[in-house]
Amino acid sequence: MHMNNIILIGFMGCGKTTVGQQLARKLNFSFLDTDKYIEQKNGRTVSSIFEDEGEEYFRDLETETIKELIGKLSQTIVSVGGGLPIKAGNSEILKSFGTVIYLEATKDTLAMRLKNDKVRPLLAGNDGLRKMELLYDKRLPFYEAACDIKIITEGKNLTEVVNCICERVKL
Repeated sequence: MHMNNIILIGFMGCGKTTVGQQLARKLNFSFLDTDKYIEQKNGRTVSSIFEDEGEEYFRDLETETIKELIGKLSQTIVSVGGGLPIKAGNSEILKSFGTVIYLEATKDTLAMRLKNDKVRPLLAGNDGLRKMELLYDKRLPFYEAACDIKIITEGKNLTEVVNCICERVKL
C-alpha cells in the first residue's frame, strides 16, 4: 500500500528539507522531517541525543519513527535523516511507505554547503570535511539501492529539482 507518500533521502546538505517543503507546497501535500519529529517527540535536539546516547541509539529512534508513521501518513513528503537508509532493513521499510527519491549532490557541492555547519553531529571537530567525504563514499551505494528514483540536483535550482520530481513521480 503506497499511500502517495514521497520519501526524500540523501546526504546531509543535499536539500531534502528545502526541496521537501517546496514540493509539499506545490502538490498540496503535508511535510514531515523525521529529525524534527524525533526532536519534538523527545524534547531535545538530534545533537544532544547523539551526544548523550550515541549514534546507534539515534539510528534506532529513526527506525522506530518510520515504523510508527507507516499507515498514519498519506499525501506527505517525508524528509529522512541522511543516515537512515544505511541501517539494515530501513530501505525496505521506506519503500513500503512511499516513493523513495534520492537527491544526489556532488561531494564538492556538499562540502561547500556544509563547510560552516556547526549543528550536524557527524561533522563536529576540525576534520569535518574529511569525515564528510568518507561518509559520502560509504553511504552512496546505500542511497542508490534504497531509492526508486534518483534526481541529480547538480546545476538545478530549487524549482527545477521540484519540477523534475513531479515529472518522474506518478501520483
